[in-house]
Amino acid sequence: MAAERLGPEPVIDPTARVSGCRLGRYTEVGARTKLTETTLDDYSYIVDDGEAIHARIGKFCSIAAKVRINPGNHPFERASQAHFTYRAKSYWPEEEDEAALFARRRALPVVIGHDVWIGHGAVVLPGRTIGTGAIVGAGAIVTRDVAPYAIVVGNPARPLRRRFPEPVAERLQALAWWDWDHERLRRALPDFRDLPIEAFLERHEG
Repeated sequence: MAAERLGPEPVIDPTARVSGCRLGRYTEVGARTKLTETTLDDYSYIVDDGEAIHARIGKFCSIAAKVRINPGNHPFERASQAHFTYRAKSYWPEEEDEAALFARRRALPVVIGHDVWIGHGAVVLPGRTIGTGAIVGAGAIVTRDVAPYAIVVGNPARPLRRRFPEPVAERLQALAWWDWDHERLRRALPDFRDLPIEAFLERHEG
């Protein structure tokens, strides 16, 4: 993806569907992607054929194609788990859709921290939290919360390793570079590109 030029106004592909969302600065929504009641914070993007509903996505998140965030669960505890039990208006115009079931779904948002990378085709189940700096491997199914700066893979997603040792991860979270203004990010660009992580922290802490 990235559009030729990003700016304060979000870039939304004409084929995307965005409803009830808040999109931050320098954000991008790819082709055929659906976002519903979701926050996509500054500098984050979701590429083609993605879907997120009732999600809070932090800054600088990189979400690959065909990622599904917060898919719905059918009411499998009932005699029937089919659509007609809760989307009744589609079958009988005089009936109402089941507001309580949709409210239950809203009550289980997905929360994604800052600087998270979610790989191609991953699925994040309802109510999960993915910590800042984490990586979710391609095709992973996230059934449990993911710790900050953890790398998880597989179905169900399991920890593979950490991006950085715990003390380094804690220093990064304290630094909170994702809250820097646009010009400070530009000035630090050579450091992001070239400095080893500990040298980066030493230069920018304090």
